[in-house]
Amino acid sequence: MALLILLLLLAVSQTTAGEDPYIGVNIGTDLSDMPHPTQVVALLKAQRIQHVRLYNADQGMLVALAKTGIRVMVSIPNEELLGIGQSNSTAANWVSRNIVAHYPATNITSISVGSDVLTTLPNAAPVLVNAIKFVHSALVASHLDKQIKVSSPISSSIILDSFPPSQAFFNRSWNPVLVPLLKFLQSTDSFLMLNAYPYYDYRQSNGAISLDYALFKPLAPNKEAVDANTLVHYTNVFDAIVDATYSAMAFLNFTNIPVIVTETGWPSKGDSIEPDATLENANTYNSNLIRHVMNKTGTPKNPGVAVSTYIYELYNEDMKPGPLSEKHWGLFEANGDPVYILRLTGSGSLLSNDTTNQTYCTAKDDADPKMLQAALDWACGPGKVDCSPLLQGKPCYEPDNVIAHATYAFNTYYHRMGKTSDACDFNGVADITTTDPSHGSCRLPESLGRDGTMANITAPLMNSTSSDSSARSFYGMGGFTGILVLIKVMLLTVIYL
Repeated sequence: MALLILLLLLAVSQTTAGEDPYIGVNIGTDLSDMPHPTQVVALLKAQRIQHVRLYNADQGMLVALAKTGIRVMVSIPNEELLGIGQSNSTAANWVSRNIVAHYPATNITSISVGSDVLTTLPNAAPVLVNAIKFVHSALVASHLDKQIKVSSPISSSIILDSFPPSQAFFNRSWNPVLVPLLKFLQSTDSFLMLNAYPYYDYRQSNGAISLDYALFKPLAPNKEAVDANTLVHYTNVFDAIVDATYSAMAFLNFTNIPVIVTETGWPSKGDSIEPDATLENANTYNSNLIRHVMNKTGTPKNPGVAVSTYIYELYNEDMKPGPLSEKHWGLFEANGDPVYILRLTGSGSLLSNDTTNQTYCTAKDDADPKMLQAALDWACGPGKVDCSPLLQGKPCYEPDNVIAHATYAFNTYYHRMGKTSDACDFNGVADITTTDPSHGSCRLPESLGRDGTMANITAPLMNSTSSDSSARSFYGMGGFTGILVLIKVMLLTVIYL
């Protein structure tokens, strides 16, 4: 199945004119069978997802994300906000434990302090800006304030009179919080984080917003929404929300703070009162959203200005409380199966989300040949990979070079070990890809199961020093030649390990 999802993503964390936009994903954890962090990272790598937002500072995830290059937004949960907002030392300890301890191995680029605090936890609103400043001060003390930005996601629901966008303004009752927040963002070159859900705007509009307008579907010119003040035409709700946010900031005299959308999406299933929460609509919204963000056109008010966006969310969360739709915002099931296949043909360098689970482990083209040979020898020896197909005259002998042979061995080991990211490292000379490296009559092993698991695997880990006389000899050789090769394997294994 030739199918496409997410993501390109070479952009930096701040979104300004002339910079490339990116698509990221939120990773919620309210799952009855939450995948292990290494499995989550394997999925991210297979999908080439380069930006993620964590809803907390989960240590397992932060460790698993180390050395992947994936840009990470770490969140302070709302329940921790009061403590951090009332104590500079508490904030400093949080930063030390959850940021400094992992950076730079884990590529943390921003911190989200709470989420929708004004609308979901208003009693904590008075300490929100203090919490943000305390966290930033701790970053300054650690000399990380230039690398890691701090902000707090706000709900688009606090924007009043949001259409036409040119006359939008924030709920004035929150100005005592918003004005100092915006001053901080401006002074630190940070961005406003916005949670925007056209799905809810559509549901609550009593028919004023059409489904096509909410889903980015093409509209006839007479169906487009027109800002009467500027005569600017809007073809989708998403752009209107973002431009309303810019106007609301301008109303408070802040005109140079970029916006990133930290949450948006569409549920794929709902109960009887949510008939538009369907697989088709979720697919349409997220597919069109990705194309829209990645085409770099910006919004009608700010053409060419990137609006980088995080999709809500990576997994369906079956333990999420609330209506049925709350459990069905994910792109994937817990076992890695796609909920639906995004329609992104022609959208650029985007990769497959058909994780049935077709991912492969291949040798890096630029890897050191000696390191590759050592890793190949390890895989065919202590790693217990059957490398007999690499013998002369066998299907995978050609091309007779270390990259091709190593790819066969690495990929076989990777699948035997359940396709965890750790099983495709080989001291940095291998990487996970969704491109099948099979060629000619050499068919490389594919997935052993849709959940990417395999039972009763006892092959040693990469750092194992165990030896087993029953292990296959390198390339299946026997006799005196086999002994010589086995000695070579043992020597190289010692060097490699």
